[in-house]
Amino acid sequence: MNIFKAMDISGSALTAQRYRMDIIGENIANADSTRTADGSLYKRKNVIFQERPLSFSDHMNIAVSNSSVRMARAHHYSDNQRYASTLLGRRLQTTGGGGVRVVSHVESQQPEKLVYDPEHPDANEDGYVAYPNVDIEREMVDFISATRSYEANVTAINNFKNIAMKALEIGR
Repeated sequence: MNIFKAMDISGSALTAQRYRMDIIGENIANADSTRTADGSLYKRKNVIFQERPLSFSDHMNIAVSNSSVRMARAHHYSDNQRYASTLLGRRLQTTGGGGVRVVSHVESQQPEKLVYDPEHPDANEDGYVAYPNVDIEREMVDFISATRSYEANVTAINNFKNIAMKALEIGR
């Protein structure tokens, strides 16, 4: 894996987590709304992530790096542990993807919250008002998780930049 591929993977995670934070913000903003613009009740949204598939050229590079010519060189290691760790490392290289992408966001199927408030204009005939199925505490925990993931990927990109700068200094 080259340094630019690693930055691309972290960049895709930044984009995905930013979208997740936007959806969480929308959920929090609509937690107390009793109807949307079309008159229906707002439903909590969840973001669906998926591993971003590798490009064809990435698959070809992996296939070439795992070819029998390179694998034959691994037999020259003096101890079996080094040979096994090299094979394991090559297997791990083939399982990774090209980052993450947002597939979609889906509405939660949990029931709405009913609150007794007969004076509210949206109250039903029994005096209950339907509120969205948004739990503020859960949204805050999800937001903290997304923020920490975003920060971790920013740190990874900064580390990649520092490595690249050190490599350029060595080349001088």
